[in-house]
Amino acid sequence: MNTPEPNLVAGVPRGRIVVASMVGTTIEFYDFYAYATAAVTVFPHLFFPKGNPTTALLASLATFGLAFVARPLGSILFGHFGDRIGRKTTLVASLLVMGIATFLIGVLPTYHQVGLLAPALLAVMRFSQGLALGGEWSGAALLATETAKPGKRAWAAMWPQLGAPFGFLLANGVFLILVLLLGFDTANPDLDGAFLTWGWRIPFLLSAVMVAIGLYVRLRLAETPVFSRAVERGERLRAPVAEVFRKHWRQLIIGTFVMLATYTLFYVVTTWALSFGTGKKAAHGGGLGIPYLEFLQLQLISVLFFAAMLPVTGLLADRFGRRVTLLVITVGIMVFGTTFGLLLSPGSATTTSTLVFLIIGMTLMGLTFGPMSAVLPELFPTNVRYTGSGVAYNASSILGAAIAPFVATWLATTYGVAWVGVYLLSAAALTGIALLVMRETRDTSLDEVGQTAAAQSR
Repeated sequence: MNTPEPNLVAGVPRGRIVVASMVGTTIEFYDFYAYATAAVTVFPHLFFPKGNPTTALLASLATFGLAFVARPLGSILFGHFGDRIGRKTTLVASLLVMGIATFLIGVLPTYHQVGLLAPALLAVMRFSQGLALGGEWSGAALLATETAKPGKRAWAAMWPQLGAPFGFLLANGVFLILVLLLGFDTANPDLDGAFLTWGWRIPFLLSAVMVAIGLYVRLRLAETPVFSRAVERGERLRAPVAEVFRKHWRQLIIGTFVMLATYTLFYVVTTWALSFGTGKKAAHGGGLGIPYLEFLQLQLISVLFFAAMLPVTGLLADRFGRRVTLLVITVGIMVFGTTFGLLLSPGSATTTSTLVFLIIGMTLMGLTFGPMSAVLPELFPTNVRYTGSGVAYNASSILGAAIAPFVATWLATTYGVAWVGVYLLSAAALTGIALLVMRETRDTSLDEVGQTAAAQSR
């Protein structure tokens, strides 16, 4: 067997693999974050206008959570083809579905134009986004890990994770520019103003350009060598999802709860924090009253810390192992959960304390998110890896992300902001238990995961 040159994997430059794994997730997360931002600032006015503002916000956040219900279904659908026909083709398909759904959101009619059909169509598009993202992350993670150099899997797996903060920066950066140019004020939204009339559509329409770039890069890839060797050994299955639930249910449960704190942390610090930070001050259950434009700038600053921590944690996970690295970080998340009342209390919070809160949260997010695209694929054999890692990742999205903004909003409104921290601390405690149960996977060969799991189960 010919060994590829150090900078080539199956004849494909390693740099192209890095770009392909990162550009796809950047586009996918851009689309996802554009919706998350609009769910707080736009959709309550244009798609759910009836009732009081809190009810409209909760309805908008419910459609935001709908995508997380779709994501496990997407991981099963795309995982089946990813494990049956290969990673490359499936990654192209997931990117197309996400891009089309996001573009169509940008041309949807509003409630004032077509009534209840508007939120119904929005829900369909949001469901399609979730379906696509359910297949995107695991495919990008496998593209990185299954082509990595020995001993460098966590470092290689860090690249697709960078798509998350890059997508966040792009989505919120576009919204920031539009708000500045069009003069949108969230405290006193003008339904007839330029932003709510047409400006909000631009971030969704721009996704078409990025999808074209992503497709160009991904169509020039080759199949991963780990998957190709599995095909040569005749290991492909007719029904990968059945195999996962029958033989690898333990790894599914562990992987789901290992991701729980990561998901809860991120959507508390982004989606919920945005609605709470920009919410009007009130005697009870109010927000911080920070102008939307100012809060968006704070988030953009904090996400830089998210991006900066990803290479750090990739190196740490390769050096010290996945379990120890993540256990220490998870304890840090639990400690962070005790600071919500101090940093975000409506009676005493300042712009500075809010920025400190966001920076700490995003720093921890970078540290905990970085190794995940190595950890979850390493739990499963090659012939079910796309399905298994995707189902675990996206099942966790329901428990940790879909309900996080909704639960956090309810807790902050009913009991106070400190209870949102208790909610995060509880999720991190469950992740800590899963990490204690999980075996270390740093030195496991991806070609031998199935044999290792079988040996341990005997």
